[in-house]
Amino acid sequence: MLERGQVMKNAEQSFLEGKLSGVSRRDFLKFCSAMAAAMGLPLGMGEKIAEAVTTAKRPPVIWLSAQECTGCTESLLRATHPTLEKLILELISLEYHETLNVGAGHQAEAWLANSIKENKGKYILVVDGSIPVKDGGIYCKIGGRTAVSLLEEMGAQAAAVIAIGSCASWGGIPSADPNPTGATPAHEVLKNKGIKTPVVNIPGCPPNPYNFLSTVLYFLTFKKLPELDDQARPKFAYGRIIHENCERRPHFDAGRFAVQFGDEGHRKGYCLYKLGCKGPETFNNCPIQLFGDVGSGSWPVGTGHPCFGCSEKGVGFTLPLHSPARPKYITPPSLFTEVYPGKEGVSSGIKALATGVAGVAIGAAGAAMMTGLGKKDEDKKDKEE
Repeated sequence: MLERGQVMKNAEQSFLEGKLSGVSRRDFLKFCSAMAAAMGLPLGMGEKIAEAVTTAKRPPVIWLSAQECTGCTESLLRATHPTLEKLILELISLEYHETLNVGAGHQAEAWLANSIKENKGKYILVVDGSIPVKDGGIYCKIGGRTAVSLLEEMGAQAAAVIAIGSCASWGGIPSADPNPTGATPAHEVLKNKGIKTPVVNIPGCPPNPYNFLSTVLYFLTFKKLPELDDQARPKFAYGRIIHENCERRPHFDAGRFAVQFGDEGHRKGYCLYKLGCKGPETFNNCPIQLFGDVGSGSWPVGTGHPCFGCSEKGVGFTLPLHSPARPKYITPPSLFTEVYPGKEGVSSGIKALATGVAGVAIGAAGAAMMTGLGKKDEDKKDKEE
């Protein structure tokens, strides 16, 4: 790693040469430090990221679109630090992307073939959408070839594969029963073909663009993928369940729940567990890494709708939308807050005690309580019927 002064000198030279036009050196180094923090790296690693992304040759990226809705691309289009044009024109070299290509038809396909040949073993392959394998994969074709054959060829020659979105990560919507096209996640297709190129999954519908961007920058900087969990997801983004960091978690700990959409609890922002929130069984950083830099209203729980587990295999697009969550991981919140905020007649000592007791209760008997919440509602419904 270069010394700090040399890194800054290299970055400054890059700006002077127009490689990072429109971005000040200060803002660029702040961006690199922010990316390092988002990935759980020491702050000093921002300098190493800066060193990597100001090299003469930008890393080539090829984007393969299969059975998808373009939502992952739309999410990337709305990234603001950096913006899309800075990303694809100055930080990486986006060689091929059906939605963003300038060329089309034979011209685009010829460019793709040439890029694969010239960058063999060096490019990052981004797979967007599930891969249909039934009937030889005829349900998704690009340039006269099936998506499964393209993934086999391109995946075998890539330095790494990033499956972006829930469809590419574990099948998503196309794989929902009865799965008529045999929609299959990218990593399974590659495994079945005997291809050992490393794969990282970035699930979500759509995923946060910064989870994708951070993964690309990590690979660019360290020449390897970030630490992954047992489902090949980067731990910096999917290492904790949504329930731990949810903005409504204090209401859950205090036993305050919305029971119906539009009731008093719902209007006051109470916990949405009884409405089917899947936060207690979904791993993602949605409450922390918000979308579009527009605040809390950019993710389901922030808008008043339960999390439906779009990024979790076997939850989103599999379980009934408003069924109670099946909590497997009973953990306290990341930060403890007052259980009775601003309530008259309750001393600060009792508030603090209640907060601590709530955390202990979650660890000791949280599973029984959460399971019971759904069961009581079902028993009440049965009696009414």
